[in-house]
Amino acid sequence: MFSRMIIASEISSVALEMLTRLEGFRKLGAKECLLLQCINPHSVDATISNFYTSILEQNLAQQKEILQKEGYAVETRVVTGLMKNEIDRIAVEENFSVIVAAAQEHSLMGEVFFGGPAHEVIHKASKPVLLVRVPEKTVADVAFDITDNILFPTDFSENAAHAFEYVKKMVADGARKVTLVHVHDRAEIEPHLSHRLEEFKAEDTVKLQDMKKALEEIGDAEVDIQLLYGKPSTEIIRLVKELEIPLVVMGSQGRGFVKELYLGSVSHNVARHSGASVLLIPAKR
Repeated sequence: MFSRMIIASEISSVALEMLTRLEGFRKLGAKECLLLQCINPHSVDATISNFYTSILEQNLAQQKEILQKEGYAVETRVVTGLMKNEIDRIAVEENFSVIVAAAQEHSLMGEVFFGGPAHEVIHKASKPVLLVRVPEKTVADVAFDITDNILFPTDFSENAAHAFEYVKKMVADGARKVTLVHVHDRAEIEPHLSHRLEEFKAEDTVKLQDMKKALEEIGDAEVDIQLLYGKPSTEIIRLVKELEIPLVVMGSQGRGFVKELYLGSVSHNVARHSGASVLLIPAKR
């Protein structure tokens, strides 16, 4: 499912740290990587483009070495164009499984998010996007597996069901723990449907139990379920922190789809504010 990854490269310590967090994807079938660096034709003068390209190629060589040590077959490429356009075009034309970009923790409301590859990628991508969260402070020599404990929020929409197929494949490939969560949206229930809350809880508990059973029949993962009440994005972000979740998998459009953001409002907020890495699965088109 994730055999070929295309990675949005940049010159930064964050990008280097992000690459060290991809080793866990090897057990999910990831084998090949393309490190892509884009030169914006509007910001680099033609007279220095060759010099700038040589700097990018040196950076790519360093990043390539990191990934090769993790067991990946790695290609590097420098192209002219905007990252949001080029990475999506190449991902589709060359059939990459997932687009990867770094997103620094605690910086998503600032320049790193709104000016960096993470922002450019998620608003354009036709393929699944993995935003790898890089904390401000990392602990040296401590093993980190992004797939160690997966959180899957669902609103039981068609797109959530599509995203769940990815979780099932990840469990089949060896993911060790999955937490399934549904949040009853307080804004949709209060005040007119409050009297039906227990009914909704009973119905959705059955749905979560069915999903749990499906995962347990596929692999050996420990599967937990959580049924929460409140604002969905707030509760998901709280749960990420409480359970120390390294990876959230969710559909990028659902019943809470906000057209002008190109992402479901819940997935958009989780991608921006969560301390975990986020794998966004686009809706079927």
